[in-house]
Amino acid sequence: MKRFERLGQIRRMDPYRDASEIYRLASAYEFPWDFTRALELALYRTYAVPSIGRLLAETAELTDRSQKRYDDTVLLLDAVVEHGFGSEQGRTAIRRVNQMHRSYDISNDDMRYVLCTFVVMPKRWIDAYGWRRLSRHETIACAVHYRTLGRHMGIRDIPESYEEFEACLDAYEAAHFAWDEGARRVSDATLDLMTSWYPRPLAPVLRTATLALLDDPLLRAFRYAPPSPATRALVRRAVRLRGRAVRLMPPRSAAHHARQNWEVKGYPNGYRLEDLGTRPVPGIRGCPVRHVDASAVE
Repeated sequence: MKRFERLGQIRRMDPYRDASEIYRLASAYEFPWDFTRALELALYRTYAVPSIGRLLAETAELTDRSQKRYDDTVLLLDAVVEHGFGSEQGRTAIRRVNQMHRSYDISNDDMRYVLCTFVVMPKRWIDAYGWRRLSRHETIACAVHYRTLGRHMGIRDIPESYEEFEACLDAYEAAHFAWDEGARRVSDATLDLMTSWYPRPLAPVLRTATLALLDDPLLRAFRYAPPSPATRALVRRAVRLRGRAVRLMPPRSAAHHARQNWEVKGYPNGYRLEDLGTRPVPGIRGCPVRHVDASAVE
């Protein structure tokens, strides 16, 4: 297979009818590393909305059990991508997510914003740092895939198109990004987790490099001192160079799903989807997302 042959295959598909398959091809074959980084950033930036970050701090899942929370989130979300919404694995993963979420009550607006980050951040990351830009077919398919996920989660008033997802995200962040002490603790714990994946002496450099990839509104919300312009330019140039190097490599011949990421460390002996995540006591600990009806799980 030639470098752009899979893109040609994607362009011959229907981005609405074949949305989840296109999304799987893009995330598991064309840009697996980029989708992983972009979705990490997507979840991370939601902490800057105080109503989300504060509640996540109260659960202590992201501060006391960061690796497990990371692993479970990655594995549950990617099971839907790998196996499809109608598969037993996909239905089990969505059911498990909804079971965890029903312990807390959070606004539909916050849930819709989180969904927007899943749609918008991969395109922005890949367009900036990927080996090619995301095609229009892939962009539409991403929006359709997450619209479907949002419906399964009982989210209301989901944007119709990528452009509407993007406008919703930008407006929500402009209105809601703000300082919160609990959210800052969650942010610090997440940065500590990311640096823990590498040799300890590299931690300060990796933390600075991560901050260099964040935008100013996000840095202000967490009250982080912005890296110098030179540091930002160096880090972002290095990530772009990685994308150019990937462009010169042969295309991936086998799918790489998130469960294969070396950052997922909590289940060396395997796992069952139905066992992942927490079983919070309502009102005490767990994931702070609004209760949904059992019918939404299906």
